[in-house]
Amino acid sequence: MTIGVVETIVLLLLGGAALLALMRMWRGPHSADRIVATDTLAVIATAAIVFLALLFDSALYLDVALLYGVLAFVGVVALARAIEGGAS
Repeated sequence: MTIGVVETIVLLLLGGAALLALMRMWRGPHSADRIVATDTLAVIATAAIVFLALLFDSALYLDVALLYGVLAFVGVVALARAIEGGAS
């Protein structure tokens, strides 16, 4: 397999996973399902940013991916606490 084929496969897998996560966000019967789908989408976006770092051979994208991952984690925890009933 060539690098171009691997890149195409990775893009298709990331896109498919993102579509499935978006469907769960849209159709999730409960708020918890939507929060988990949001967290999954954030992980997929982080993986896409890491893939961009590989494609463009730039370490700057890795810093962006790390920052995005931390912010996404904090955001999901804040959403979960808000839905659960606030800080106890």
